[in-house]
Amino acid sequence: MTTVTRRAALWGGALALLCEMTGAPAQAVARPVSAILMDARDGSILYAENAGIVRRPASLTKMMTLFLTFDALDAGKLRPGDPIRISHYAASQKPSRIGLRPGTTMTVDQAIRAVAVVSANDVAVALAEAVGGTENRFARMMTEKARALGLDDTSFTNATGLPGANLTTAQDMARLSLALLREHPGRYAAFGTRSFSWGGRRVQNHNHLLGAYPGADGIKTGYTAEAGFALAASAKRGHRRLIAVVIGERSIQLRDRRVAKMLTEGFATGGRETAIPDTLEEWLGGGREGPPAD
Repeated sequence: MTTVTRRAALWGGALALLCEMTGAPAQAVARPVSAILMDARDGSILYAENAGIVRRPASLTKMMTLFLTFDALDAGKLRPGDPIRISHYAASQKPSRIGLRPGTTMTVDQAIRAVAVVSANDVAVALAEAVGGTENRFARMMTEKARALGLDDTSFTNATGLPGANLTTAQDMARLSLALLREHPGRYAAFGTRSFSWGGRRVQNHNHLLGAYPGADGIKTGYTAEAGFALAASAKRGHRRLIAVVIGERSIQLRDRRVAKMLTEGFATGGRETAIPDTLEEWLGGGREGPPAD
């Protein structure tokens, strides 16, 4: 049994026990929010809360999807202008998606921006098929890459983050964010793209920190009912860059506030361990905001 499987099983058992003790259904028991703040200079952790809990990554998965796409570009297996064809399987993916018809093509460069900005599941699968042949084979490549990067609590079964068996931790997603910055600094800019146009429509990036939080330039949002609201973010001020990851928040607004406040506190400390109240709920003021959608 892998580390990921063991931890997931332990969590499942604990959840079942809690439900039995309280008489509450499993879906009614809220999992704690996972949060982590990292200094990109050396990977040091400035703050962490529940960062090692194994959970669903939702569309944070697409950071790895694009990581392997960037690897393929660097290796010459793909070129930015190469056409990517949308298969029937890719076109059948659930939202978020652009809604491309089977047989439609777009360039690799367009596909990268569609995934980074719109979180398009149909395009993510098309990239997976272009790089790996099939999504299943690509998912195995994703997991192999996770192991190579030292992400021992992360595994993938799809390229989108749609409900399935993908597993990760906030700490692993912070490490993946750092690896993206270090290994693909030139291509990382795709995550800071503010909008994407296709078929006469312009869609804004789901990452609301872009253009609103000083220095924010990425990275990826995510949401499923099981994962909650997630965001891997990075911001740079002067020569200093910080990475913040939140998984399992209750709304878009709380997710964004939590990340923004972690970044703000991190920049204020100048590299020292961040002094945050015992619970981030106290720090944020608590409360539920916004609709359950991303």
